[in-house]
Amino acid sequence: MTKGDNWAAATAIAKEVGIEDVYAEIDPLGKAAKIKELQMKGMNVAMVGDGINDSPALLVADVGMEIGAGTDVAIEAADIALIRSNLEDVVSAIDLSRKTISRIRINYFWALGYNRISLPIAAGILYPFTGIRLPPWLAGACMAASSLSTVCSSLL
Repeated sequence: MTKGDNWAAATAIAKEVGIEDVYAEIDPLGKAAKIKELQMKGMNVAMVGDGINDSPALLVADVGMEIGAGTDVAIEAADIALIRSNLEDVVSAIDLSRKTISRIRINYFWALGYNRISLPIAAGILYPFTGIRLPPWLAGACMAASSLSTVCSSLL
């Protein structure tokens, strides 16, 4: 945790939320430098901030989250803008992001499998061997069903 506040306030907050590494009395450019330092060590860094003093760090971080009724500068610098001033929303945003990526992978897997099987059949690969052809209206209906299933899956 990097803060511009004094050490006493920073350590009290860190202790309350369970953060072990604390950097206090850091100016805005110092926060950005600390994030770059952590990134050089191979770490992915998320920054949560709410004010002008957090903007440089929000820009440098892998993921910048503006929390609450932050300044316009912080909102513009952040990747994600959280509406309420509640740190639990940060956890919710991370959880939602992970679920979204998982759903994208599931949709990609099923769409790829469906198209890998259906496109050759629609192109007539079975016709020389079995005499089965897929009429254009049925191929179109199958494609629509594929799109519909992907949309329904995304809504989950």
